[in-house]
Amino acid sequence: MNKKILVTGGAGLNALVIGKHGQVAQALLATKPEHIQVKAVGRQEIDIHNIDSIIEAVKKHSADIVINTAAYTHVDNAESHPEEAFFLNEQAAANIAAASKITHTRFIHLSTDYIFSGEKHSPYLVTDAAGAVNIYGKSKLAGEQAVLAANPDCCIVRTSWLYSRFGNNFVKTMLKLMQSRDTLSVINDQTACPTSAIALGQFIWLLSQQKKWQQVYHWSDTGRATWYQFALEIQNLAIDLGKLTRRIPIAPVSSEQFPTPAKRPKFSLLDISVSAQIMTPRPWQQNLRSLIKTL
Repeated sequence: MNKKILVTGGAGLNALVIGKHGQVAQALLATKPEHIQVKAVGRQEIDIHNIDSIIEAVKKHSADIVINTAAYTHVDNAESHPEEAFFLNEQAAANIAAASKITHTRFIHLSTDYIFSGEKHSPYLVTDAAGAVNIYGKSKLAGEQAVLAANPDCCIVRTSWLYSRFGNNFVKTMLKLMQSRDTLSVINDQTACPTSAIALGQFIWLLSQQKKWQQVYHWSDTGRATWYQFALEIQNLAIDLGKLTRRIPIAPVSSEQFPTPAKRPKFSLLDISVSAQIMTPRPWQQNLRSLIKTL
């Protein structure tokens, strides 16, 4: 018997891409197993201000599980628009969690490495204390807490530095800049792991079919990189695969040299050892090569 799964944030729920498809929602649709039916809904089909509207959508589609990919993700804009960030990342997430609790529907909520302070020097465990250093991270952390309070049976998946062929992301931005500029300067003192949204989607589908799950999982590709190292690999692979015709100088710079409205954690690598028991992760360089081939 096929399962029906409702994905929120599919078409316009993300406050920054209204009317467009978010990376994670699109990755879930692209990696959907044959035996699972998926309906992605956006703001025209669901009102996340209203729990009754969410309940109606869950019942309409006879969902067995709800996956919330909707989020306010513009890290710098969140500093000047905290109300919007906290509404979508905390209150809306809590509404969806509450609706899933009322309808006895399983619920997976997406979160971020930016809930951590970045003061560790080893990968963050799911049990490590949070300490967000910007409004975006604080709003996502508040969302985690609100979701768990509304539905303790839910599951939170934290991830980092997503890239894919969908939407706007670092890989696509770098490729455009490498074609239009003669030089680039990229931050070299923030470390995490780039993560394929496609691999994340595959992991979420496997997780959704687990009979039991823990409250929090971490998922990323394997390895680590700074944004500068990420950019170098993007250029190297793009040239190797014939996507770029020239090489431009890329200079490493510090966060102090390239100030932004929001502070970022210096180190936010996630420990994915538990998740790796569900699905074997690949090195980020391999997943990046697979992506660039398709662009």
